[in-house]
Amino acid sequence: MSVRQIEIATALSGVQAEIASYAATLIVVTKTYPLSDVEILAALGVSDFGENRNEEGVEKAPAVPARWHYQGEVQGKKIRSILDWADCIHSLDSIDHAQKISRILIEESRSVDIFLQLSLDGDPARGGVTHAQLFEEAEVISELPGINLLGIMCVPPVEIAPGEAFARVARIHQSFKERFPQSPSLSAGMSQDYLLALDNGATHIRVGSKILGKRLYP
Repeated sequence: MSVRQIEIATALSGVQAEIASYAATLIVVTKTYPLSDVEILAALGVSDFGENRNEEGVEKAPAVPARWHYQGEVQGKKIRSILDWADCIHSLDSIDHAQKISRILIEESRSVDIFLQLSLDGDPARGGVTHAQLFEEAEVISELPGINLLGIMCVPPVEIAPGEAFARVARIHQSFKERFPQSPSLSAGMSQDYLLALDNGATHIRVGSKILGKRLYP
């Protein structure tokens, strides 16, 4: 094995050991990392990969058969391109975008998994819908053809203490599951906080630098 293969295998094994007692999906986020790293991870048995930039997903997904997740900002002009490679979108926060996704999926006679992004602070620059908007938007989106609403996704703002933030997410998630029992999943937790997220009910965690090391750029 190469030095890089050993580095990745060791880090991946460490994360897998930490989360072994949780029933959660590990998504390895490969944004900024080369295709060669994705190939190493696939050889190690990783089956779920995440990208924040459509351009990287377009490049990597066709080269590595896997389940690919898009978690970056959804832009209307890029939706068709995102749907060409992404099996799951974690960052939907617009009924307009949901309707466009549905129209494309109807054309192509297929479906896609979706998480509705929750915002804890209502900052439009960070994306997401507020708790007050969440159920109303989910009602509309869950009825659109081609869209399989898995649940909610949240990236807590740094201004809120992590423990408080994830406790709030957990309470909202519980209410969401009661209202939408067919959509029970929670996408939350990244390299710095995935264990806290798991303790608060996360079913999908998105881990990049903890496994692959320092990114080349943010």
